[in-house]
Amino acid sequence: MKVAVLGLGYVGTVTAAGLASRGHEVVGVDVDEAKVDAISHGRSPVVEPGIDELVAEGVASGRLRATTDMKVAVACADVSLVCVGTPSGPHGETDLSYIVRALADLREAMSVVSPPSSGFHSVVIRSTVPPGTGEMVVAPVFADSELPPGWSVGTAMCPEFLREGCGVEDFFAPPFVVVGTAHECTRQGMAELFAFLDLEIHDVGVGTAEALKYACNAFHATKVSFANEMARIFRFHGVDSRDVMRIFCEDHKLNVAPTYLRPGFAFGGSCLPKDLRALQHMARMSGVDAPLLAGTTLTNELVVRDAVERIIASNSRKVCLLGLSFKMDTDDLRESPNVELAERLVGKGFDVRIYDPIINPDRLVGANRRHVEAKLPHLNRLLACSPEEALAGAAVAVVSSSEPAVRSALVAASPALVLDLHGRLGSDVEQLAGYEGLGW
Repeated sequence: MKVAVLGLGYVGTVTAAGLASRGHEVVGVDVDEAKVDAISHGRSPVVEPGIDELVAEGVASGRLRATTDMKVAVACADVSLVCVGTPSGPHGETDLSYIVRALADLREAMSVVSPPSSGFHSVVIRSTVPPGTGEMVVAPVFADSELPPGWSVGTAMCPEFLREGCGVEDFFAPPFVVVGTAHECTRQGMAELFAFLDLEIHDVGVGTAEALKYACNAFHATKVSFANEMARIFRFHGVDSRDVMRIFCEDHKLNVAPTYLRPGFAFGGSCLPKDLRALQHMARMSGVDAPLLAGTTLTNELVVRDAVERIIASNSRKVCLLGLSFKMDTDDLRESPNVELAERLVGKGFDVRIYDPIINPDRLVGANRRHVEAKLPHLNRLLACSPEEALAGAAVAVVSSSEPAVRSALVAASPALVLDLHGRLGSDVEQLAGYEGLGW
């Protein structure tokens, strides 16, 4: 199929490269020239294991291209996959401005380019949007009375379930494929587009497809906070909560799956925090109490606060942070609890040095760059080139990366306090005299 992918962030880049690798003809479009230029030269604009090879392969084969011109992307395309950002608004609501802009640009492009040979085009939202968005925001833009001659459009919601850090793996092995649409041609087109997955497609209402992603992310966030809350309680009873949760997760009949259910640092990233805020906003607007969601957010904040208080209690003013992105194997700094921790420590006058094996400020783009510039405008000054450099002279090491080089440097330096936010650094680190687990 001929596919236009609108938005070349984490979701868009993985989706575009993944579809191209399975024989589809894909054109990605983004307003950010840096992202378009990266793909045009066979490089990924985002950091994900395996994505660079996938992009390079797609570009070399001619099946993957990128442009800033919507008209080039949509000309003769069978489907447009909308993968733009939906960040939080000032009151926790989902900001749909990027969706609205992308749809307007797409509709305008239809006025001047040729439709696909069938005359039918599917506009499919992959971004996370609140229930009702398809009906009230998307469908009206492409109502039959509004379309140029020769075009017929079906709209749909097909949520993505990609975890940053293993997005490529998840793209090719998703938990399920869900399509919400009232258009049979669109339903058939999505079945063809994702036929390589060999999964049954869940055919649901548009609102159900929209709500599903929020339900999943709220549960994921709840699992993270549940594990951390148990850890904060058990730590004072001499219990290693990692043992508790490891056994807890063996119950696949009642305790669901182990994903996210391990003590560690706070959750963050581009999905869980904003989707929790959106759900809370939806609840407020409906007059519904949602204490678990509020409690999940509060528990997450308490995890960060606990780390800050324990660093303050160390009476050392020089701190090393090993790991900055919200999760290993990604460069995403959006709402990273590690960035929040760094900002609070800098604000309290600590001398902070940071090492992250992936973060390169020169490669940060889009919302990722804007977020870190707002939180840590002097990031370049704080970054060290190696874990040894970051650890030099630091009495406190706060660790969220289990990279071998980090573990080796920790063992060699043996700081007075090693605060483990990761939970899987290995016995050689845990045997250090100054080792403390965040919740164990």
